[in-house]
Amino acid sequence: MTNKHQNANLYIDVCWLLFLAAFAGTAILMALSGHLILNTIYLFCTIVLLLMTYFWGLLTGLVANFLFIAIQIIIVLYQYLAKTQDIPWPLMFWMVQPLMLSVILYFLTINQTYLQQQSRDLQTALIERGAFDAQTNLRTRVAYQEDAQVFIETNRRFQLPVSTLIIKIRYYNDLRRMMTAEQLTELLQLASSTIKKITRDNDITYLLDRDDPTWAILIYANTDGARVATSRIKEGFDKAFRDNPDLTNVALALVVGVATWDPETMKTPSDFMEAGLKETQYDVS
Repeated sequence: MTNKHQNANLYIDVCWLLFLAAFAGTAILMALSGHLILNTIYLFCTIVLLLMTYFWGLLTGLVANFLFIAIQIIIVLYQYLAKTQDIPWPLMFWMVQPLMLSVILYFLTINQTYLQQQSRDLQTALIERGAFDAQTNLRTRVAYQEDAQVFIETNRRFQLPVSTLIIKIRYYNDLRRMMTAEQLTELLQLASSTIKKITRDNDITYLLDRDDPTWAILIYANTDGARVATSRIKEGFDKAFRDNPDLTNVALALVVGVATWDPETMKTPSDFMEAGLKETQYDVS
């Protein structure tokens, strides 16, 4: 998969270079041929052929190009046989350039489409595994369990303090009955983006529950350091809430529970998370 991805990127770069070179060659030949009106007409036809290739595929593009070539040949033969005009040799490049540009554009398009599809498949796989929330771009409970195990192992090996912050919206069940669906969506996005923005680069933010919005953060800090982060998150949320015109008529506040990993009382990441959830009940600030 990695080699295919790298090859697709390489093909795109090569196709872009060839496409630009072919267009530059076309511009030079147009300038040298000197037939302004015919060149303008042929250029417009070439753009139409490129659009047909882009939207309807290579087969349609080839058929349209061969039809364009046939029309040019018929016109030239008519002019030659009727003795109305000599064969315009300087314009013969229009029999080749549109076809060449269409083929290059097709290969450029299919490689770009491949990379876009790979990106969509990757995001879908993450969502299906439950490790990624598509709406908020945050990791989920599944990812929290896996990452917490890494933090716990780091604590065991290097004695680094590890804490988790569990964040909820105060009185959410009551607020939900008073808010519209649009306001609830806006609230979820606002809280998620604010929490993620305020945390440090090496802190990881998770959305544990969408129905009863619950976020979590894993940090390398002791309890005091985690409480400093708690104050920073609450202040940032209050400011973002005041600046949001869609939520100004709702009384919103966060509750945050802080738990520091204790191997004596905790055995699993679930214990760690549950300790943080329990602490949210005592946050009355």
